Amino acid sequence: MKLLEEILTYNKSFVENKEYESFKTNKYPDKRLVIISCMDTRLVELLPKAMNMRNGDVKIVKVAGAVVAHPFGSIMRSVLVAVYELGADEVCVIGHYDCGMASLQAKNTIEKMKERGISEDKLATLHYSGINLEKFLHGFSCVEDSVKHSVEIIRHHPLMPGDVPVHGLVIDPKTGRLDTIADGYQN
Repeated sequence: MKLLEEILTYNKSFVENKEYESFKTNKYPDKRLVIISCMDTRLVELLPKAMNMRNGDVKIVKVAGAVVAHPFGSIMRSVLVAVYELGADEVCVIGHYDCGMASLQAKNTIEKMKERGISEDKLATLHYSGINLEKFLHGFSCVEDSVKHSVEIIRHHPLMPGDVPVHGLVIDPKTGRLDTIADGYQN
């Protein structure tokens, strides 16, 4: 059975048995928090449990490395929507130790793209169009510094209200321990 078929078969049973009822909530975060977190699979259930968060408590934006790469990109737009439209009063950037972005090498990723059929012509077109793949695919060397940088982008964004605390944490994906990198109440 293909993965999509497996998902849809399970989903049919999930809906028929009304298993969704225990997850009912509305679109507003009960704890009035928006989290930017890494998409790492180890954090799917661990992060909310380690923070005592349940369905409906927070808005979670998942992105590789928990990186806010551009002040006017989709991650920042999601944060602003959460604050202005969905009632979030606080923001928390949560990176994690042993993150794949810490070891990401753009050249290796580009080679894998070629192996999967992305042609040199396409890569050259991007280059000539001003797209710097080396920069676009660059990881980071220190998760704490990366979290601090993302916190600063959010905190100093011209559209972010000054009364919104922006916190930075790093979680241990093995134990769930949270280390504070930036306490948004201290600014």
